[in-house]
Amino acid sequence: MSKVAVVYWSGTGNTEAMAKAVEEGIKGAGAEAVLLTSSEFDAAKVADFDAIAFGCPAMGDEVLEESEFDPMFTGIESSLKDKKIALFGSYGWGDGQWMRDWEERCKAAGAVLASESVTANNDPDADAVASCKALGAALA
Repeated sequence: MSKVAVVYWSGTGNTEAMAKAVEEGIKGAGAEAVLLTSSEFDAAKVADFDAIAFGCPAMGDEVLEESEFDPMFTGIESSLKDKKIALFGSYGWGDGQWMRDWEERCKAAGAVLASESVTANNDPDADAVASCKALGAALA
């Protein structure tokens, strides 16, 4: 059985709801899911998991959350080479540039994007929840 981490940061609960749907998709596909906030995760934990889903909303000028999530992600980036990952997050403005930038950053680190990234405009609707479950299943 594979072991998959779901690591996220959420300010309003939207990305947390998405993380829980990803977790549900992982479990539904028969894998073990571990839900962690970004403050609970670091580079030492990367090797403990077969795959990792990362969730972060767009902040400010379409960037990752800057006080907790981005510092954690920067700290693990060099550990992601050949690691199977997927990305998700919510936004309230813009066109999703933060997600495209984040995908490029992951590819540059050598990570393997196992699924199309999932974005939700504010609250995740039924389609976004279904996409999050599919993302989780793809990582399992």
